[in-house]
Amino acid sequence: MEKMKILILFLALILFSCQKQEPITLESLLNEMVSMEEMARFPDPFYTCHQASSYDRRTVSPDSLNWFGNNDGYNGGNFDRIDTINGRIEKVMLDHQGPGVITRMWITSLDQRPVIRFYFDGANEAGFTIPAYDLTQIGIAGAGRGLAMPHTSYSKGTVGGSTSYFPVPYAKSCKITVEIPAEINKNPRYYQINYRSYEKGTQVETFSIEKALQARGLISSVNQVLLNGITPKYDLISIFPKGPIASGDSCKLELPGGQRAITEMKFSIEVPDPGEYGQIMRELILSVNFDGKQTIWVPLGDFTGGGMGAFPVNCWYLSSDGTGQITSRWLMPYKNKASLTLWNASGHQITTQINVMTKELKWDKQSLYFNTSWKQNTGLQLFHCNDDINKSGTYEWNFTLLKGRGVFKGDALTLYNHSKSWYGEGDEKIWVDGEKFPSHIGTGTEDYYNSSWAPVVVSHTPFGGATRADTTSSQGYNTWLRTRNLDGIPFHSKMQFDFELLSWFRGTADYSSTVYWYGDAEAHAEGTSGIDEAMRKLLPPIGK
Repeated sequence: MEKMKILILFLALILFSCQKQEPITLESLLNEMVSMEEMARFPDPFYTCHQASSYDRRTVSPDSLNWFGNNDGYNGGNFDRIDTINGRIEKVMLDHQGPGVITRMWITSLDQRPVIRFYFDGANEAGFTIPAYDLTQIGIAGAGRGLAMPHTSYSKGTVGGSTSYFPVPYAKSCKITVEIPAEINKNPRYYQINYRSYEKGTQVETFSIEKALQARGLISSVNQVLLNGITPKYDLISIFPKGPIASGDSCKLELPGGQRAITEMKFSIEVPDPGEYGQIMRELILSVNFDGKQTIWVPLGDFTGGGMGAFPVNCWYLSSDGTGQITSRWLMPYKNKASLTLWNASGHQITTQINVMTKELKWDKQSLYFNTSWKQNTGLQLFHCNDDINKSGTYEWNFTLLKGRGVFKGDALTLYNHSKSWYGEGDEKIWVDGEKFPSHIGTGTEDYYNSSWAPVVVSHTPFGGATRADTTSSQGYNTWLRTRNLDGIPFHSKMQFDFELLSWFRGTADYSSTVYWYGDAEAHAEGTSGIDEAMRKLLPPIGK
């Protein structure tokens, strides 16, 4: 009998190992976009994430004087090469060999007449065409402010940009080109294309218009879910009842034990003086422990994505009304136990109520803990984007440094700009697992956050936005938020994210980052800030 049991187990293992990976399809990717469970898992099958962009091609190595070059799209843009296809001159923005998925496209220009084409799996005929340099004209159900959205600078048919999160899978290769009319060829043109690269042999079903039409109902419903959110499932709710927390005191909430996950957290905060709301929210510290490890330590106002001042937020993962009603929909799994603490480090008594929803969720080898890391540095030097970039020196700030195994899922940048005008010419550079050259180089701070043309305008989308913008000159307070969906970045051992500090005028700025990510038990963030920075008094807004 014992030998029979061993034989059955052996055969079961063989059968399991022979099972084919389910193919990655347009439908599976759309479902993944709105799956609370998938966001908290290390990817299987594994993929690496990359970004093709119009970054300055003189940027070749950190020891080069042009490492901070700022020619990110002028003279028609920076492209990989120029191809002649069926008699047309087409500039190549991306040519990826191997199975993959386009997860995000961001573009902007002074003229939207150029035509974008996708060539799949080595074909000479385009499998997908967007008839303008305008992703809101993607031509598929679901285009709108969910899966495809205009920037605040957008004007249909003329100037401005747009971003698409519509997933485009392919089995063997994808080439994306743009055909630009000769009379506008030298206009500035910018692009960013984020994509997954799967290992050879991964089964991916190539996108087609026919498949998209078959999935119209799913596309439309995903678009609506992204815009309106969902009510997370839960079977237990833990409540810290409404009551006061004195200055220096804290409240602690022990959560149900076992293999579970937080599906939603709601905070209701009342402060004695609305004029002190922003400072108090900086001095309310949220700390969460999972299985004996603290993975979240962050000022509550920064955790919301509202940054300095804790301004309103409305996105897929987070919402806040800017007066104390806060909801987090990040999924936070744990194996055995979890606890949440809210520490009132302010000089005021506050009133709070906390509701935490949890549900049973099996923990396995792909499961990860949710982390939020926070850091702040004041008096950072801003360098002139044209005069200073060819001089020796360091013009970047380490936004975050994550070590261990995990997935980067989003961030908020909040700052006080002491210079007299735009601070955000600097690009992001993201290095993963010891890369010699960063897999992500951007084209400007606002571009990274799905905007364009140096706007100082409050905006909200399912994937973040600009949650604070005080002055048209960009002096004073500014806050940006970007949450990642299919464009999350997995890493095995390390992820380093730097932001260039390039401005239209020399000056200084105070920068603070909040980083949302998942990691295993050994993963951690380095260089984070603590209570001294959280207690630093916020400066008054410009003109007050």
